[in-house]
Amino acid sequence: RGTRRKNFMCFNVVFSFRICEEGKENIPEHPYLYETDVEICLIGGSCKSPIERFWNGNDMIYILQKATQNEEGDPVEESKPDDTSYALELLPKESSGPVALSVRRAKQLISLYTMVQNPNMGHLKTGELVVLPPLGIRCDGSDPEHTYWLGAEPLKAGKKITGINLYMVTCDGPTADKSCFANLEELITAHKTMHHSSIVMTKGSARYELLRAAALEDTIVESKSNVYVDMTWNTVNKILETPPLTSAATLNITLEAGDPGSPVYQLYRELQFLLALAEGLKTGVTQWPEPLESESAVEQVQELLADLKNKLDRFCISENENRTEKIKCDTAAVDSSIKSLFSERGDLDFAEQLWCKMRSKCVSSYQELVECFALVIKSLERGEIQPWIHQGSSSLLSKLIQQSYHGKIEVVSLSGITPIQMLLEIGLDKMKKDYVSFFIVKSGSSLLFQDYFISTSVDLQEQVHRVQKLHHMLEIMVSCTVLLQFKHENLFPLTQICMKYYKENPLNEKHVFQLPIRPAVVKKFCQNDDPEIWKVDISSGHGQKEVRTTWQVSTSPPVEHMTSNNTGLFSDSTVNGSSEERMYYIAMAKCSQVHFT
Repeated sequence: RGTRRKNFMCFNVVFSFRICEEGKENIPEHPYLYETDVEICLIGGSCKSPIERFWNGNDMIYILQKATQNEEGDPVEESKPDDTSYALELLPKESSGPVALSVRRAKQLISLYTMVQNPNMGHLKTGELVVLPPLGIRCDGSDPEHTYWLGAEPLKAGKKITGINLYMVTCDGPTADKSCFANLEELITAHKTMHHSSIVMTKGSARYELLRAAALEDTIVESKSNVYVDMTWNTVNKILETPPLTSAATLNITLEAGDPGSPVYQLYRELQFLLALAEGLKTGVTQWPEPLESESAVEQVQELLADLKNKLDRFCISENENRTEKIKCDTAAVDSSIKSLFSERGDLDFAEQLWCKMRSKCVSSYQELVECFALVIKSLERGEIQPWIHQGSSSLLSKLIQQSYHGKIEVVSLSGITPIQMLLEIGLDKMKKDYVSFFIVKSGSSLLFQDYFISTSVDLQEQVHRVQKLHHMLEIMVSCTVLLQFKHENLFPLTQICMKYYKENPLNEKHVFQLPIRPAVVKKFCQNDDPEIWKVDISSGHGQKEVRTTWQVSTSPPVEHMTSNNTGLFSDSTVNGSSEERMYYIAMAKCSQVHFT
């Protein structure tokens, strides 16, 4: 009966894996129930493997974890050999998060997987031998070693399976006591002894976080922004060594726009006003902001027109001086080197000046907007003003101004969505020129600015969406310039990377932009700060015979299914009574090989 049970279990494993194999081109979104206590996930494609830190597996991997909707007894200890419905229940499962299996149960499943892949086990009648993708099993760390992952991967020679790579990941912590850290020589010796190796190679990697949560009035402002650098190098000399300047360094940038401390926060607010207009144009309902000053937008427009009537040249000089002073006030709390990072252009035409008046004084109602444009159109009709505008502008107001040069303008009905569209158009024109000016001056990317980001051939909503992309790119450039003192050497390729992404993808503030940089750029961070992650890989052998030992420390749990009540022996430890010491989780990954032939 036991043999029959084992044969059935092996068939069960192959059957379930094959069904997932057949569906790998359409990877299931949710886990599927396999037996009564285990569910199976197929991870691949764009999905991030939960074990990739320790094991660079294939493009696809099976993850086994505890079933969240059935917590009955261990099915291995139950006897249901004749119940065919027990073989597999492919039902989509909803879960709040992954739950680990006991280490004992995980070892049973690893054994079954290994038997199914062993060509010498034909007497189990598992059918045609299929090379399965690697397997990872979440463990609960309940054993003395605190094991959190067990894994297996077939070794192949062509299409023939020659053995199995077995993996184990253990973890303890967090702790600030560095005396708990391993000694590199001891790690190397243990690896040589385990794998009978005389020659080993070491490779180090480290991650440093460069941008932390901002403090505003003694309150931590939660932000999704993150700037960190990943460093890799060959030949490690000691644990937690600082990456050498010969390392390969990659900057990773995820930036959420709208940080009040950003030098371009005023431009972000200007963009929000533009977005409100675009939303109003789309839905028919505009959320007008509260007026910030007692002087209305209508009064500001009247002053603008009066000054223009008197002497346009004097107005331009005066306005540019006033706006420079305003920027100095707005950025008074920012370092002087940052103030000049983004300043108002000095070549604002009449339409752009009108936008600035109506935006900065916050047009607070539809009626006020109509009154402002009525004043402008009336002055144009009477020939009281003949303002200059930039060439290439396609806004309705610009067309009216051009017509006024010839003494006659078309009749415009300031009703319905027309006034909102007119204001949106001049705001789009102005902000496009702002962004183009920055990217040309700061990053020298004039050749990259072809039609896509500033095109007027698409509808207004799409133009607004592309301006949002420009602003996100701007915030990335400004943050890197402030944080890392980026010059053209790095700004130009970073701009290229961002533009290439945004020509092909919608706005995504969660996207991680990656830029290879020289380690010298982040040298001070590596020397003065502790890493978020530090890891050493010790390897020997080549190709299919390569084996690796990994030792890692990290400030966050390296295993997502670790729970607060089983984070190891050191969770309450401190050093010298100091709470300032950085707390680290300590993880170790080992592998061993079993050969079938």
